[in-house]
Amino acid sequence: MTGHPAQSAHTQVMHPVFGRWQHPLDDGRVQCDLCPRECKLREGQRGFCFVRSNHDGHIELDTYGRSSGFAIDPVEKKPLNHFHPGSAVLSFGTAGCNSACKFCQNWDISRARDWTRVSREAEPDDIADLAVMHNAQSVAFTYNDPIVFAEYAIDTADACREKGIHPIAVTAGYMNACARPAFYDAMDAANIDLKGFTEDFYWSVTGTHLQDVLDTIDYAVNEARTPNGEHVWVELTTLLIPGRNDDDAQLHAECAWIREHCGPDVPLHFSAFHPDYKMMDVPPTPLATLLRAREIAYAEGLNYVYTGNVHYPEGDTTYCPNPECGAVLVERDWYRILENRLSGGVAAICPECGTPIAGRW
Repeated sequence: MTGHPAQSAHTQVMHPVFGRWQHPLDDGRVQCDLCPRECKLREGQRGFCFVRSNHDGHIELDTYGRSSGFAIDPVEKKPLNHFHPGSAVLSFGTAGCNSACKFCQNWDISRARDWTRVSREAEPDDIADLAVMHNAQSVAFTYNDPIVFAEYAIDTADACREKGIHPIAVTAGYMNACARPAFYDAMDAANIDLKGFTEDFYWSVTGTHLQDVLDTIDYAVNEARTPNGEHVWVELTTLLIPGRNDDDAQLHAECAWIREHCGPDVPLHFSAFHPDYKMMDVPPTPLATLLRAREIAYAEGLNYVYTGNVHYPEGDTTYCPNPECGAVLVERDWYRILENRLSGGVAAICPECGTPIAGRW
């Protein structure tokens, strides 16, 4: 591919670091192996994400140590409903993205071309200390996709774990196989976008490919491990866009794939679309669409299905999946916990019937 001129930005960043996943080509270019775009860069060129560039024959992450901002959120906002419900999360991101979603709600950050205007300096240890200061149980890499700042996210995750803080990735999952182990094994939890379930939708609306994302989800759910040997906790999110990815056939296929490849206990969040960026002409998602998708997911055998971006407390609440029970376990209204009847770390059970409830409680 033809990259963008690096110009003088290299001298503006705090301390860019070598990308971990790259190799030189015979023609003098260097290939970035982090994601399936595999950008091939000559001296001074930037990749698609705009935050990785070739300097002196090495691809560097130019935004290492720079955050686009911080916020304290409830963990349910990530969204993660089965990972320490009601706990506080320090959220932060950087700039740049390796997807090209036409509906991006953080496009001012993900498409930023001068990150010095949207960022502040923050070392991994600084972020961990900030989480401790604000009594945050977790730190979430979000806003833009942490895949493009993977080295920064991994180092920050390590710093957080040293202080008892959980690292969380909120990502679209568009990553090459060689980078998945280091990235996901550094996380305690992840929410991965499964944006649709056809290649046509993925390519035309996000500029990425479905199979690469499915492979990432498969790895994160079935292979990624925390240092103590636990599975990384994974939840999935699908933003339902009217007329694009909300038809019954696509929803049945998606939910069947999740059941077969991830198991019935991986929570799935269906979120409502709101017009933004390059899709201002598409109407918001009706609540009825979310409810239909939720029923399809249950019919396909998924145990935990939620609705998002709408006020519908029933779709926020966690229920016992035992069809003979159905007890309310974690009652929510938006991100507010009204009642939490679960405890026990990774071994929570329904207090009514004793059914095991998947998650980290």
